[in-house]
Amino acid sequence: MNIVISDDYQDCVKTLECFAKLKDHHVTIYNDTVKDVDSLVQRYKDADAIVLTRERTSITKELLERLPNLKLISQTGKINYHVDVQACKDQGVMVCDGSGSGACTVELNLLLILAALRNLVPEVERLKSGLWQGTLGRQLSGKTVGVLGFGRLGSQLSHVLKALGAKPLVWGRESTLEKAKAQGFEVASSREAFFKTCDILTIQLRLIPATQHFVTAQDLAMMKPDSILVNVSRAELIEPGALYEGLKKGRPGFAAVDVYEHEPVLGAADPLIALPNCLCSPHLGFVEKDNYEVYYGTAFDNINAFAAGKAQNVVNG
Repeated sequence: MNIVISDDYQDCVKTLECFAKLKDHHVTIYNDTVKDVDSLVQRYKDADAIVLTRERTSITKELLERLPNLKLISQTGKINYHVDVQACKDQGVMVCDGSGSGACTVELNLLLILAALRNLVPEVERLKSGLWQGTLGRQLSGKTVGVLGFGRLGSQLSHVLKALGAKPLVWGRESTLEKAKAQGFEVASSREAFFKTCDILTIQLRLIPATQHFVTAQDLAMMKPDSILVNVSRAELIEPGALYEGLKKGRPGFAAVDVYEHEPVLGAADPLIALPNCLCSPHLGFVEKDNYEVYYGTAFDNINAFAAGKAQNVVNG
């Protein structure tokens, strides 16, 4: 089969152990992202199968109608809003997905929380410029850490935070609150109390139509002036422009973000990057070797199963 792998930013896929699973196929890899349909058609026109790296490329009805050779889309991780699954079915294109461990995303949440609390980046930059200590950091232990959403990652993060002496406080749908209480975690009495109480707030929601723009400017305005908001989930979970304006006004006092509305961000072209009270990383949440072995390994297994006439992990069957 002719296979195209998109958006391998680090040019790392061929270094993975699981890449050997594609030894019987012809593989083309692209390391950059293109958005316009004509460019995508040029890349995919000879492909029997496409391997998508998370949500970096969108598969639309317009694109699919111009790819008559395409038979399979194999997604790293779970399918999300970036693939028109019904259009794939209408065009006779099978869609398969997989999963990841999630542990690496939990780790990055913790890393950003600690880096923000201890002023790690500005202190490192001071040292590089010939200076010594210049700020007073804060510890995580004893802090109320809001966990917005209590799925697999929210639950994992809450347990880690509790082990480090923090006080997780959960908010979300009624089923979310019941699940958190069953695991022994405190839940907020109301949405307003949640945003007002948290010293640190982490967003652990999955982006679906019901959660898009879930966090509003009004929510952020209730946060403490020394609070920290951490978003390693999706930028679209926050009302457009609300975090930028909130940080300029000092509520929250600081943010650490790993996700942006338009990715990849090149030329520092997101306004959050220029703010002194925002720590920005380039969507590293899932970008870790062990997780990539699982993500791509499953995607490649799906291709081989399809080629053998034994399709698995089918989303639109």
